[in-house]
Amino acid sequence: MDLSPFEFQSAARVIFGLNTIGRLGEISVELGFKRSLLVADHGLQASGHVDEALDSLKAAGVEAAPFHDFDVNPNADMVERGRQFAAERRPDSIIGLGGGSSLDCAKGINFLLTNGGRMQDYRGYGKATRDMLPMIGIPTTAGTGSEAQSYALISDPHSHEKMACGDPKAAFRAVLLDPALTLSQPARVTATAGYDAISHAVESFVTTKRNAVSECYSREAWRLLEGNYERVLTVPEDLEARGAMLLGAYFAGLAIEYSMLGASHACANPLTSRHGVTHGVAIAMLLPQVVRWNASVVGSRYRELMHLAGANGYKGDDPLALATRLEEMAACGGMPSGLSAVGVSREDLGRLAEAASLQWTGRFNPRPLDRKGALEVYQWAF
Repeated sequence: MDLSPFEFQSAARVIFGLNTIGRLGEISVELGFKRSLLVADHGLQASGHVDEALDSLKAAGVEAAPFHDFDVNPNADMVERGRQFAAERRPDSIIGLGGGSSLDCAKGINFLLTNGGRMQDYRGYGKATRDMLPMIGIPTTAGTGSEAQSYALISDPHSHEKMACGDPKAAFRAVLLDPALTLSQPARVTATAGYDAISHAVESFVTTKRNAVSECYSREAWRLLEGNYERVLTVPEDLEARGAMLLGAYFAGLAIEYSMLGASHACANPLTSRHGVTHGVAIAMLLPQVVRWNASVVGSRYRELMHLAGANGYKGDDPLALATRLEEMAACGGMPSGLSAVGVSREDLGRLAEAASLQWTGRFNPRPLDRKGALEVYQWAF
């Protein structure tokens, strides 16, 4: 047993089940909400989910002002627009509805509205000196796990680098996990977001910061996600599989909160910021190679994940079988098989490796990640 010291506290009330968005008004009233800012991306307006949320809030007597003026991978300028929008309406609470972009944007707006300054001022952890508004998180994708975390990932509008801005006060007070909301995801989002969640389960299980609690969440997240990923892609109307993916993504997000991530995310971020590669796609190309690169250090843990796998009944002893399984799932999701397929040249690899070696998440990888190691991962993924 790993006896590494840790602290654990879960502040969020979690409500899981079909049509739980209908309880948004009820939960908001219980938390004392009267005037809420509803942060939801443009796509959710068309899906009808914004109207569902507004109807529930209105029925409970809670005023709500919707904010939609942001895009995928929200940057500090978009968050500032949200702050200005909110400041004119003086909300007493914030609701994030959507994928990771909506949830992160909601947290970012909360930082600036309550503590002032710019998002760059909150890079790191614990830099909010004043209380923040209470929030509810409602994910509509099974992916980032942002609803379980006290971090907002906000891009710098100039460098396009993702800034991790965290504080205990930025955690959601309540989280509504409604599998029916994920039915509106485009198939591509189901594939890329789902693979991102899988990577969270795998990486959080082997980081240097892992502990006895985070391991429980990582294991259960992997079991749920690995066993249902292909199902939601081939039978997208299967609500039981979608529920398993949504819960697995939440558990993986909790694991990240207490164990952080590793080399896959360190190497993926420069691909997104410099080449515009969708985050989940970047992860799908890199994670199997990182597993191979890390296997000499944490092979026994990779074997444990394979023995937990529900879909394939693996009974062997090869830790690299995990990399093969991850490649199978990436192929099912229609992911490109190598970096060259997304426009990356061999000449780019050195610059990417330099950027990856400076990424925050790389510090927690079980095998120390430097420029040489990142370059090796990129070369294997090419």
